[in-house]
Amino acid sequence: MRGYEKVHTQLERIIDDVADSYKADRSIDNLESAALPNKRRVEEALLHLQNVIYMGFYSTRLLNPVNLRQSIGEHMYEAFGGLVEQISRAVAYERRGGGSPTPDDHHWSEKVVLEVLEQIPAIRSLLALDVEAAYKGDPAAGGVEEIIFSYPAIDAITLYRLAHLFAVRDVPLIPRIMSEYAHGLRGIDIHPSARIGRSFFIDHGTGVVIGATAVLGDNVKIYQGVTLGAESFPYDKDGELVRTTKRHPTIEDNVTIYAGATILGGETVIGAGSLIGSNVWLTESIPPNTRVVYATPLTGQQAQTVEPVRPDSRKVG
Repeated sequence: MRGYEKVHTQLERIIDDVADSYKADRSIDNLESAALPNKRRVEEALLHLQNVIYMGFYSTRLLNPVNLRQSIGEHMYEAFGGLVEQISRAVAYERRGGGSPTPDDHHWSEKVVLEVLEQIPAIRSLLALDVEAAYKGDPAAGGVEEIIFSYPAIDAITLYRLAHLFAVRDVPLIPRIMSEYAHGLRGIDIHPSARIGRSFFIDHGTGVVIGATAVLGDNVKIYQGVTLGAESFPYDKDGELVRTTKRHPTIEDNVTIYAGATILGGETVIGAGSLIGSNVWLTESIPPNTRVVYATPLTGQQAQTVEPVRPDSRKVG
């Protein structure tokens, strides 16, 4: 019994110490978490929207033209209610640091969610092109069903396209919760503020990172381990990060980027029709129709050669 009392006393002291640590007034000492959005509720709303987008693939019951609208409606109402509640919380927290959402917070959130839901037909059209790009770009694909059911990129791109609709409407917190859900689910990290064109395909996908200010054109194909990142982070005169500059590259139409390539910098532009080979590191722009690949490794020093291929080709080593 004495042993238990000793452990109990020690544990109570530890609890007191942890509770006291919350008095330091640091960012992690916030006690308004109950007013913050609930990640699980956001994820549930996303699942409802995925059902709406791919109804014939996600539904657990037979669908026909008669019951299709009812099935869509069930998921839309659930998604609408969940998103309005969570966005209202995010807005209240951003504006006042927490507390119950006001009627104005709720009204603004309803307006935004309705605007996003109105875009579902257009998003379905975009995603149909993404699925088609996956099928055309991967000879191992056994069909559209296999792609939608099992390709990690489709989940990641679907969730990105939904999160992007909220990001461009300046919804706080929620878009990042959505994108990090996709990141954790599929290992593909696409910032919701990135701008990505039509017919986008990520083959395999694990370890892909696409930064917030990246711009991708149409028919871009990338492989696993590709990073479209920032070369450096500018600071203002007060030593604070400048968050409004373009920090990530622009990838023009019809570009293919192979596994492990890293492309950095807000002024870096990969010209249309170019091909970036595996493990290439780029911090400068290249013109259209350029192929950049590593040359055969040399001992002692790095070598760079340029040779014409379609019509420009670069080898870096």
